[in-house]
Amino acid sequence: MCDKILLREKLEQIMDAVTRINRRFAGIETHMDFLATDANHDKLDAIAMLLIAVGESFKKIDKETEGLFLKNYPDIDWKGVIGVRNILAHDYFDIDVE
Repeated sequence: MCDKILLREKLEQIMDAVTRINRRFAGIETHMDFLATDANHDKLDAIAMLLIAVGESFKKIDKETEGLFLKNYPDIDWKGVIGVRNILAHDYFDIDVE
């Protein structure tokens, strides 16, 4: 069984990452805004890194809870959440900003 304290800490880290992702979207109105300036491109890189971390954390949570925790939230596309992490981590240079 998973350590509930460690699970809570991971979930808090995920919430912090999601808050930072939302903050980094400030000033971004369309996908092309990411390419408009170096600073905005840096925002894209930072968002991608946080999305990788979030996906990796959920992947670990799923493993550590033997699939039981994520099953409590069947409306969430967990395969998609973890899949985004895999795409960003393995194919980042092939990503179309759109």
